[in-house]
Order: sequence, then C-alpha cells, then structure tokens
Amino acid sequence: MTTPASSRTGMLADADRDVRPVHARGDETKPSWKTTELYLYLAAVIGVLIASQAVGGGAHNGSDYFTADKAWWYITLLTIGYLASRGLAKAGSRTRDADPRTR
Repeated sequence: MTTPASSRTGMLADADRDVRPVHARGDETKPSWKTTELYLYLAAVIGVLIASQAVGGGAHNGSDYFTADKAWWYITLLTIGYLASRGLAKAGSRTRDADPRTR
C-alpha cells in the first residue's frame, strides 16, 4: 500500500521535529523601574532633601534642627531599606542566562 507523497512528507516532518517540551522562562519579579517601590523610594529621598532645606534657621535662634548630616543619614537608611526590599524580592528569581558555562 502506497501513501500519497504529501502524507509521507508530513510524517517525515513530524519525525524530524524536536518534541522536547518548551518551558516558559521568565523572571519572578519585575525590573526595578516598573515597581512602585522605586518611585516611593525616590519620593522619600526628595522629601527628605526638601525637608532638610526647608527646616532651618528662623524663629529658633538660627539653629538648624534638621542638618545636612542628619538628612544624609536618613537617605542612607532609606537606601539600605530599598536595597534590602529589592534583594528579598529577587531572592527567588530565576535567571534568563542561556549560557551553558554558567550552569
């Protein structure tokens, strides 16, 4: 029994095709610029800088209650908190690196 050429070609094409399952690869977390935590961090830093500039001398004998070193200390604390939150968010992330040397 002979089969038409088109069905034989179809069978050969199916046999030659790679049938391994394709797994979707992706990251568990979004890039930092797509998250609200980055924008909240930047808003907090800007708020600290504005508050440091606005609160100063004046009616209180010229003493500065929110000095620059205190402002930078708060910015440092905010940065540590932001970096820790991003580190926790990325802790379980998978990589998209397809280089076999890094596996």
